[in-house]
Amino acid sequence: MSSLTSLDGLAATPPRAASGTRLAVRRFLRNRLAVVGLGVVVFFVLFCFVGPLVYETDQTHTLLQQVNQSPGGAHWLGTDAVGHDELGRLMYGGKVSLIVGLSAGVLATVIGTLWGAAAGYAGGWIDAVMMRVVDAGIAIPALFILLVVSAITTPDLTGLVLILGLISWLVPSRLVRAETLTLKNRDFVLTLRAIGGSHGRAIVRHILPNSVSTVIVAATFQIADAILLVAYVSYLGLGVQPPATDWGGMLSTGMTAAYSGHWWLIVPPGLAIILVVWAFNAIGDGLRDAFDVRGRA
Repeated sequence: MSSLTSLDGLAATPPRAASGTRLAVRRFLRNRLAVVGLGVVVFFVLFCFVGPLVYETDQTHTLLQQVNQSPGGAHWLGTDAVGHDELGRLMYGGKVSLIVGLSAGVLATVIGTLWGAAAGYAGGWIDAVMMRVVDAGIAIPALFILLVVSAITTPDLTGLVLILGLISWLVPSRLVRAETLTLKNRDFVLTLRAIGGSHGRAIVRHILPNSVSTVIVAATFQIADAILLVAYVSYLGLGVQPPATDWGGMLSTGMTAAYSGHWWLIVPPGLAIILVVWAFNAIGDGLRDAFDVRGRA
């Protein structure tokens, strides 16, 4: 009889999990801003990665015969000071910004998740030392670190991702640590330890899977922050180097031409940064509400 009961319990688990997933999806879809944000992200991903295949432009050579042309039929968003098509440049710059932002956000979330889970699970003086490292890192502005690193060396795309990831993991680590402090005292973790399960198994098999909602929400906010940091650094001329560009670099270039009335060099990249950062924040808010177990209906 006990075996049948156990089997019934196992058989009932997948439907409950599926039901919880459907409930989270419904709650997310009820958040109109989050749905709009998801649509904005999908649009920009298609715009930046599929757009250049449809709208082909030369973003490498200087084209003096079409310098600073206003928006029109030949160039929908005009051209810049070296003749590059601004719409095509917006696509290529967005591709760099999204790649760096997504990669750095994911890297920061992974590092922060592992650090926070280890600190929260270990507890005691280990937790105290690890979290003092986090507190010290948070006290130093990320932009200051980026400026110092950029002054020492000129990072390529991979280097920029690594730098952003290594300075952005601090906030996710605190969130995951708080979640771990609650989870490590749950019955399923205590039972695993009682039967001889290792600490690593407890973290990998129980702590991290049950923290997935916190991790996903933290990742969306980290991606938005990374895109902003890339824009900051590129605006100051310390981001990716020409002929490559990103939205921050385009914004920096556009600022010098804005006083000449060339508004099309500053408005499109500025709007793109605002919309994408807002969209990821809206998605994060929607996911936080969807995973929140309080007041579910």
